[in-house]
Amino acid sequence: MWYTGSGYEIGFNQILIQIGKHSKEGGNVFVGCDSQVVKNQCTFSTVVCLHGARGQKGGYYFFNREKLDGSKFPSILLRLTKEVEKSIELASEISEICPNVNIEIHIDASSKEKEKTNRFIDMLTGYAKGAGFKCRIKPDAWASNSVADKHSK
Repeated sequence: MWYTGSGYEIGFNQILIQIGKHSKEGGNVFVGCDSQVVKNQCTFSTVVCLHGARGQKGGYYFFNREKLDGSKFPSILLRLTKEVEKSIELASEISEICPNVNIEIHIDASSKEKEKTNRFIDMLTGYAKGAGFKCRIKPDAWASNSVADKHSK
């Protein structure tokens, strides 16, 4: 189930139509995922953000949530890898249907050396780049760090 940023249900095909129009106006697509573990559930929130089209003020986005068994993600590395996997799968699906769309994946791992996610940056960015996508990490990964984070809680 997909939702608009305002919380209204929307079909994925409708999102693809919006992406196509957005791309024709020179806009970019940003895909990100964040997760949150609460008790024995891990909620993954995946987002598609549209920004930068000619004449566009601000941006808009769509999100979905999936709750999985938290015991399958005992480490931050497993959660982060699943987040990037979900982003790559979504970006690949969009690319297949809208091949000329400029897509960037945002990864919720930090460039700050003191952060616990820093040591996984090379692996996670290599995963996204190996799948053929440009990617960014925090603090520049706003799609995952801000938008998806808001809906993972």
